[in-house]
Amino acid sequence: MSNKENKVNWKVVNESLEKWGKKTIFNAYGLPEIVDPSHTVFALPEVDIQPAWDIPQKAAISTTIVGAFHSNRINPNHPMTPEQIYNSAREACLAGAPIVHIHVRNEQGYNVLDPELFKEVIEPLKKEFPKTVFDGCLVAGLSDLDTEWKKMIQVLESGLFDTTPVNTVATYCGDTLLAKSPAMMIEKARLCQEYGVKPQIAVYSDGDIDNAKRYLCDTGLLEPPYHFIILPAMPGCSPMPNPRAMVESLMHSWNLIKDIDPKTVVMVCAAGRASSYLATLSLILGLHVRIGMEDTVWKWPHRNEMIENNAQHFLGFKNLVEFLGREVATSNEYRAMIGLDPR
Repeated sequence: MSNKENKVNWKVVNESLEKWGKKTIFNAYGLPEIVDPSHTVFALPEVDIQPAWDIPQKAAISTTIVGAFHSNRINPNHPMTPEQIYNSAREACLAGAPIVHIHVRNEQGYNVLDPELFKEVIEPLKKEFPKTVFDGCLVAGLSDLDTEWKKMIQVLESGLFDTTPVNTVATYCGDTLLAKSPAMMIEKARLCQEYGVKPQIAVYSDGDIDNAKRYLCDTGLLEPPYHFIILPAMPGCSPMPNPRAMVESLMHSWNLIKDIDPKTVVMVCAAGRASSYLATLSLILGLHVRIGMEDTVWKWPHRNEMIENNAQHFLGFKNLVEFLGREVATSNEYRAMIGLDPR
C-alpha cells in the first residue's frame, strides 16, 4: 500500500466487511446466458435490445491530388507541374481511387483556372479510367473576374468534371481573405446544374452553412440530394486544436447540415492538423471523406510526418474503411448518392 496519506475511513470499511462479509450479489435471471447481447428474458424474442447502428455500408473516398493552398516548399512530395499532377492522379486511380479531385498549377506553381491545363491532365485520365468521378475546383475571380468566369464556363462545358465545389464562404483562410458574394454563389450553382455538373456545397465554418441554406437551399435553386463538403481545421476556419475541439466542431457543423436536410450527403475533408483523425471520426459517424494532399500536409495530428504519396494515402483509408466494417463506394455508387447518372 502507498505510504501516501489517504482519507478513507478505514474503521467504517472494516466494520462493513465484518458485518456484511465479502460477498458479491449475483442473481443470473437470464440463465443459461449470463449476458445476452441482443435480448432479455423479460421481453418477447422480437425485442432487440442492442440493434445494429444505422451506419451507411458504403463510404465514399475522394482523393485530392494537390489543391490550391500548399506547395512543395512546405511538403516536398507535393505534385506541382501538370505532368506530376497527372502522374499522381493516375497512381491513385490505379490504386482503386473512385473519386479524384483535381487542381492545376501554372509554371510559377500557382493554382490557376486554365482549361488547357485541365484538359492536359484529365483527358488522358478519363480515357484510361472512364468510370472514375473527376471533381475539381473552378475558383473564378482570383485575378481578372471576367476572364476567369469565362474560363470556368469553358471547363464546365467541356464535360471534364462530374462535380465541383460551390464555396459559400466568407472567411480568412490562413492569411488570405476568401469571400464569395451571394450572386457569385448563386450563379455558379446555376451554371453547374445547367452543364450537368453536381454542385458540392463547400463550407469552412458554421456561417457558411447558413449562407448555403439561405442562398442555395431555401431558394430552391438546389434540390436534394444536397451534397456538402466540410473543410474545417485549417487556420481561420473551424478551429480544431485538439481532439475535444475536433469532435465538438464537427458535430456542430454536421448537426446544422442535418437541420437543413437529414439525408444530405456529407463529405468531410482530412484538413489541417486534425487530418487523418478527423477523417476517421467522420467514417465512424457514417459520413464520407476527402483525403490527400490538398487539405493537409500531415499524416497524423500528433506527429510531423508528411503525406508522401496520394495513392498510398488512399490505400490507407481504404484499409480503415474496411476495418470499420464499411466498403469503399464505387464511382457509380457515389454518383447514385449525389443524384448523377451512372457510367
